[in-house]
Formats: sequence, structure tokens, C-alpha cells
Amino acid sequence: MELKILPRNIADMIAAGEVVQRPASVVKELMENAVDAGADQVSVTVTDAGRTLIQVIDNGSGMSPDDAVLCFERHATSKIATAEDLQEILTFGFRGEALASIAAVSDVVLRTRRAEDEVGVEVEMSGSEHLSTREVAAPKGSNFAVRNLFYNVPARRKFLKSDTVEFRHIVEEFQRVALTRPDIAFTLIHNGRDIHVLKPAKSLKFRVMDLLGSAVVGEVTDIEADTTIVRIHGFVGRPESAKKTLGNQFLFVNGRYFRSPYLHKAVMKAYEALIPEGTTPSYFIFLEVDPGTIDVNIHPTKTEIKFEEDSVIFQTLYACVREATARGGSGGSIDFDNPEAREMPVIGPRFSEYRPVSVPTAGVDPTYNPFTAGDKYLDDRDFGPVQGGSAPVHPSYTVDKHEDYGKLFEDRTMPTAQVLTVQGKYIFSQSASGVMVVHVTRARERILYDRFLKVLGKEAHVSQSTLFPVQVNVGVGGRLLFDEHQDLLRRLGFDIDAFGTDTVVVNGVPEGYSTEAGKVQTMVGDLILILSENHGALPEMMEQSLAQKFALLGASGSGKLTSPTEAQRLLDALLASENPEFTSAGRRIISILPLDEIDRRF
Repeated sequence: MELKILPRNIADMIAAGEVVQRPASVVKELMENAVDAGADQVSVTVTDAGRTLIQVIDNGSGMSPDDAVLCFERHATSKIATAEDLQEILTFGFRGEALASIAAVSDVVLRTRRAEDEVGVEVEMSGSEHLSTREVAAPKGSNFAVRNLFYNVPARRKFLKSDTVEFRHIVEEFQRVALTRPDIAFTLIHNGRDIHVLKPAKSLKFRVMDLLGSAVVGEVTDIEADTTIVRIHGFVGRPESAKKTLGNQFLFVNGRYFRSPYLHKAVMKAYEALIPEGTTPSYFIFLEVDPGTIDVNIHPTKTEIKFEEDSVIFQTLYACVREATARGGSGGSIDFDNPEAREMPVIGPRFSEYRPVSVPTAGVDPTYNPFTAGDKYLDDRDFGPVQGGSAPVHPSYTVDKHEDYGKLFEDRTMPTAQVLTVQGKYIFSQSASGVMVVHVTRARERILYDRFLKVLGKEAHVSQSTLFPVQVNVGVGGRLLFDEHQDLLRRLGFDIDAFGTDTVVVNGVPEGYSTEAGKVQTMVGDLILILSENHGALPEMMEQSLAQKFALLGASGSGKLTSPTEAQRLLDALLASENPEFTSAGRRIISILPLDEIDRRF
């Protein structure tokens, strides 16, 4: 087979696949370039989750007419000149691949002007081809408009996810860059709607609050450590705020976001025995190290970092987070060192003179005996004061204890079968061969599974209203997730409305779910986890998987049985199921204790 040199446009398209994986990749690269250019205002405008338009405008240093054309050439960069410069990288970009990769798979128009230039320049690119250059009026800075992403790579465009999913990735990249520079104003607009409008913040904590909400800030504790190898600062979540859903886990080194399962393990190790299994705390951790001790050039998107002293950093981070969780505690505290804090009220020695304490007395007749008093207390209509009391007693009705005593319980509704509940967790009922024992939580899971399976087959489900609407902050990504699956959730019986850009309001939940506010908030977090998971391609498998997860969620959040009548209703619903003996996961629901085995115990 004869070797050939690939044409430049094909080589550029192949190389672009490493850097530009989806619209979020374009947003990341252009925002990082804007920060590197010294901008203090960056605006991101997106249409159709980036398919139609991605526009990033900054007021940075801008480019000369020659550089505006040259920046689209592969490996054109102002960040490094020698091999030694790779050891001192403190900027986001440095390899000169981002703009070349973006231009290879889209139509790009760049307008830019430096402060010292009277007019700006407009450069138009399409599929790595330079179409035109002309002078234009432009403000200081750069304006990149990227249209028709992947127009010449239909396979890549075909496999993009829904607009909601792709925009969630854009929001994640936007947040990562915005967190690194609290001093810069950032704006994110999607389809004409403001998603984030961030003014320059006084500190990182204010940026976190503006970006993710005050609820997140209220759940974190400061961390700080300074050694000869690494300086660590930021915030970690309190143990009680750990959630089942992954989210708000950020690692940065020298101002650059990166992923590290190794350092994530250090954080999780610090929370051992402090958080339930399967939950993850929030953290915003910033590392500062000597640039010469790390390698940021091991991944095309520069999201992986190699540390020279990784074991030392692991131990330092573990100790730092461990100390913060112990110091933060889980209860409230009083800041005695704050001179502006309110003083605690003190009860003076003469308090009782102004607030006399009175002890109430109960009226008691020690001579009264309901079994020997006869009809005296029933026939008298005007009693004198009871001993120790202050008012006469006037019975409003009479009862003939000899004839009508048995009628007291005639109107009570008794269960159709004799059932017994034990601690609200088990139901005992008589069966033909002995005693039937039913696991309550698993019975509920089976009943809900059958219901949800019918719902996913387009049959509507009943919703029960919460006592009061429950407002839950879910972040922009979580809010988009609820928007994407709104129809599915309503069919299942969830009445959840959007509130702002990062909050939802729960008005109703499916029948069988708990309506307590605390459990509803926990349920919302579990819903995010379920909805964010990828399911199988076969519709039947996807429906069964979703029904099983929603059933488990509803059953685990329900309270204990409170009455025999409720137990009987649950038992009737279970026995009407197609398979009352096992849950959808194969766990046993019903067990029979044979009469012979009971006899042997006596």
C-alpha cells in the first residue's frame, strides 16, 4: 500500500476531533483565549446549544491585522518560543491548536482591534479556508462568531446529544472558567435568555455564590494549607451536605481546571466514616505549585495534569480536608471573636420580680371511682366545684353502661382480614399453612414498579400534592435536566415547575411518595442522579430500568405504616400484583412461617 500525505483540510479535520469534541469545547477554548488576552469582561452568546451560533466577545488586548489571520494557522502562538517555555506555562492556551481546530469544522468570523489601532479587522474562515480579510469598525478586543459547527463532519454533528444535554456541557465549561477568575465579569446567554450575569466578585466565595447560589456557599468550609511543595486553598462541603449526585466538584492548579481521580480519592478518603456510602461532598480546591513541577501537555484539551510530587500533594490535600471537616463541624456556632456579633441575652438576678413564675394546678377529685360511682355523676346536672378545681363539670351526654357499653365500637371500620404490623416495617397475616410475613418497603417498591411500568407505557399516573410547595436549588445543570425530562416526570406523577435559572418548585409527587419537605428535597437530588444516567438503547430495557429506579426511590422515602387499615390496603395492592413474591430486582417480599416451625419453637 502506497503512503500518501493527507491534504491539509483533511488533516485539520482529524486534528480538530481531538480538541473540538462538542460545542462546549468551543466555548471553553474561546473563553480561555479571552482570559489570556487580559479581558475583564467576557460575554458568551449561544444559539441552539451551539449548533447554530457560538459567539464570544471580550475587551482584551485584541490582535493586529496580520495576527488576526495568522491565529488560524496551526501551532501559531504567542505563549511559547523555546522548549524551556513549556516549563513555565501559566496561561490557559499555549499550543496554538484551538482556533485552527475550530476553523476546520465551522464557519468563523473574527472581528478584532487593538487599543492603538484606529480601525479593526474582520477575518472570515470556513473549513480551514481563508475567505476574506477587510477593515471594519470594531471596539477594542475580540469578537469570535462560530456558526454551523461540524457542517463538514456530518457524522460528528449527527451524534451530538439533545440541545439540553449539549447546553449542560456548555454551562459546565462556563462555570469552570468563571471560577478561576472572580475578578472578571462573565455573561452567558442562550437563545436570547440570560443564564448567568456575573459581575466582578470581591472574592472566590462571592463568585461561588453568584454562580451556584447561596445554598452552596452555606454548606462549605474554608480550607488552607501552605507548604514548600504546594499551597492549597478553597472550600469543601460539610459532611451533612454530601449528596448522591456528582456536582460541584472542582480541582484547579495554577488557575487551570483539571480532572484527577487520584486527588479526588484523597478528598473522599478524608470523609471516610463522615458521609453515607454512595454520596459525594462538594469541593472547590485550588492548588498552586511551581509550574516547573507539573506537565499540562499530556492531553489535547489540557484537562489532565501530571505532578512531580503527586504523593506529597495527596497527603497534604488529605490532611487539609480532614482538618477542615473536623473544624467545620455539623452544628451551629457562635463567633465570639466578631465584635459586630450580637450579645447573648443575660437573665438578671431580679428577673422573677418582673416575670413571676406561676405553676398551673390540675383539678382532681380523689374520691371519684368510675366503677362504683353509679349514675350519680351522669344524672347530676349541677356539680359543685371538684376538689382542687375551680369550675363545675357539665356532661354533655349520658351513657347507660349496662346496656350500651358494647356499642362504643360498632361504628369502627375494621380491616377485612386480621393483620398485624411490627414497627411499621413488617406485616403479619394468617395464611393457609401458617403466618405470612411481608416486607413493607419491598412491597411498596413492587407496587410502584408495576405502576411506573404502566406509566412509561403511556398510561397517566396520579399525583398527590405536597402540603406546601417545596423550593429546591438544583443549579443550572439540574434545572436543564428537569426541563429536558418534564413530560416524562409529569406522566410519572411529579409536578415540578422551574423557578429562575437554577431552582425548581415541587408541587406534587407520585402517589406513594413521601410529601415531607425534607424527604422531597432529598428526592429531587435522587431524581437528578436517575435522570442524568445513560440508559440502554432498547426501549423495553430503558423503561424497566427507569421504573425500577423510580420505584426504589419512592419506596425508600416512604414512612412506616401507621395503622392496620393502611397495612391491609398495602397488602391488597401487593397481592393484586403479577409477581407479589419478588421485587423487580429479585429480592424476596413475602415469606411464609409454616405452622410446624412455629410449633417447634414452643
